[in-house]
Parts: sequence; C-alpha cells; structure tokens
Amino acid sequence: MKFKKIASVAIAALMSVMTFASCNGGEDTAGTIQIGVSGPFTGGAAIYGTAVKNGAEIAVEEINEKGGLQFSIRCEDDEHDAEKSVNAYNILKDWGMDILVGPTTTGPSIAVSSEANADNIFMLTPSGSSTDILGGFPNESGVVEIARKNNVFQMCFTDPNQGTASAEYIKENNIGTKIAVIYNSSDAYSTGIYTKFIAKADELGLDVVSETSFPSDDTTDFNVQLTEAKNAGADLIFLPIYYTPASLIMKQADSAGYEFKYFGVDGMDGILTLEGFDTSLAEGVMLLTPFVADADDADTRSFVEKYKAKTGGEIPNQFAADAYDAVYAVYEACVKAGITHEMSSSEMCEKLTAVFTDPTFVFSGLTGTDVTWSSTGEVSKPPKAMIIKDGAYSAM
Repeated sequence: MKFKKIASVAIAALMSVMTFASCNGGEDTAGTIQIGVSGPFTGGAAIYGTAVKNGAEIAVEEINEKGGLQFSIRCEDDEHDAEKSVNAYNILKDWGMDILVGPTTTGPSIAVSSEANADNIFMLTPSGSSTDILGGFPNESGVVEIARKNNVFQMCFTDPNQGTASAEYIKENNIGTKIAVIYNSSDAYSTGIYTKFIAKADELGLDVVSETSFPSDDTTDFNVQLTEAKNAGADLIFLPIYYTPASLIMKQADSAGYEFKYFGVDGMDGILTLEGFDTSLAEGVMLLTPFVADADDADTRSFVEKYKAKTGGEIPNQFAADAYDAVYAVYEACVKAGITHEMSSSEMCEKLTAVFTDPTFVFSGLTGTDVTWSSTGEVSKPPKAMIIKDGAYSAM
C-alpha cells in the first residue's frame, strides 16, 4: 500500500471538516483509486459544477458496484475562479488524489492544467473546452505559445470545434439570414468560440451584421449590444457565452420588444434551471451539445432516472453527462492499462496518458460513440443540436 494512501485517510478526515463542498471526502480510501473533482458548487456558475459533481458520483457508485477496481471520490468548490481552483487542486492533492476529473469551467481548467502537468497527475476535464487547457496549439501566426501538457485531456469538444460546428449548422439548416454575435471579451471560452465562428462564417458566406462584446461575467446591461443587433437587422443572435448573461440578454430583448432567434453553445445548457428565470423567454433557443436528455437509448434513460432520483427530479444537462462519461473513460483506461491502487499517481498518469493517446482506445458513452483522443488531448466526437421546446430540452 502506498504511504500516501495511509496518510491521506487522516488528512481527508480533517479536510472534510474544514472544506464546505466535498463529496465522500471523509471516507476510508484504502484500497481505492482516488478521484478528485473540482468545479463551482457555489456562485453564479454553480449549476455547472453541481451537475459535474452529481454525474461523477453516479458513475463512481456504478463502477464500485461492479466489484474489482474501486474508486473513491472527493469534490472541491473552486467558485469558477482561477486562483481558488488552484487552492481546490492542492486540497485534493493533499487528500491523496490519483486522478483529476476536472475542473469544470475553462478559466480554472487553464490554471489547474499547469499544476497537474508539473505534478504528473492525469487530468481529464469534463467540460473545460479552451485549447489553452491542453497547450501545443499554434496561434494565428503559427507559433505554439503554450507547450503541450501531455497528461491533460478533454471530454467535451474544444472551443474551435464548437465555433466551427455552430457556423456550419446555421448555414446548413438556414437558421438565420442576418446574424449578430454577442460574446464575453474577458473569457477564454467565449472568445475562443467567437473567433472560430467568425472565421467559419466568413468562409461559408454567412451574413454577420453585428459583432459586440461585454467586458466581464458581472455585466448586467446589454441594451447597447441588443440595440446594435436590432439596428443592423439581425434575425438571429449567436451567443457563445454561459447561461447567466444569456438569460439577461433574452430578458432585456423581450423588455425592449425585440424579437430574435437565439443560437448558443454548451455553456447555455442549464438555463432552464436558473433560479428566477422565465423559461418562456428561452422557447425556441437552439444550441449545440454532446448530450440530449430525452434520447431514448437505454443508457441515457437509466442515467436520467438515477440523476432525477439523486437530485429530487432535476433533468441532467450535458455537464453531468460529460462528467459521468469522464469517470467511465478513466475507468476503462485503468482496466486497459492494468492500473491498480498500489501504483503512485505518477505511474497511473504515465499509463493513462499512453492509453488515451492510443488510437485503438475507443470509448462509447452518453455523449458520443466511438470516441477517441488525439495526441493533443482533444476529444473526437460529433456535437448534437438541441432546441428548447415547451420548457424542456429536445433533440432537433
């Protein structure tokens, strides 16, 4: 048994008292592979982190019921803050984390990926989507500014892929004739999608009539952006942003008497459960996502029922499904690599990295079939289109 496994039991008991958001942190972890999960469980982005926590916990429960390889799990709140995400990571490391399934959002994932890379701890973020998380990608000048972090991988498709796929879907399905874009200029997630969307829209001949931004997650007034979109004759607004500012945009457009169609990305998933939001304003909103909860396959139905039972009736979003798949992908890779709990986290990291970059390793889950990973850490799986209809998410 590893020394850290013995010591971590006492540490975990202490930290579970000190830390607000943790799951199973005080349980005996002897004989298990220790999975760390981090995300925003409080604050404005809590819908995302809570979904990831719930999805990961369900997966761990199922895996442990199988017998054989056993996981323990601990979750830490990072409040969607880069600095706090590093603190959460260090708490998990002190607990004895072997593998990180997290963080949840892009900014924290960029910060933590450097830490995990330096510590040689395997990291699979369920929903962080910027290529800066992975490193190794050239900029527009062809220069690689961030070295590839070889042990860091993504479960959701990257920002460039979302931007490109959104433009292609709008074009192929003739969703809008004049398009306005509103994005968050301070957020790597939003700007990454926006940049690739604009490039692809230009290539496809889409008519983008307005491009406006807002400066921070705290922005509450979008009348300037909406007025410009209206004056430019836009009939569709593309929103590569999270659900909180999106909800304000829809509310303020409605108050001003503006009628737009809206097309978003995976950060919009969760808007229907936003407290105080009039969901009728989101009727007809379209978005790309890897998971649709009303799919009729047996695995999705089973997951939805377990999630509803765990949360008192909530419908899981794609963040929950990506976290569930991330844990299962780690599990299948552990089995393939012959990983045991006696190994050090560094040994596990080397073996998992080799499996995830092996083209013969193919994973199928809730968010995609025949899923593979490239040497850059990007996942390969197709996005799905979803529409909000009658106050619920439905496949398009």
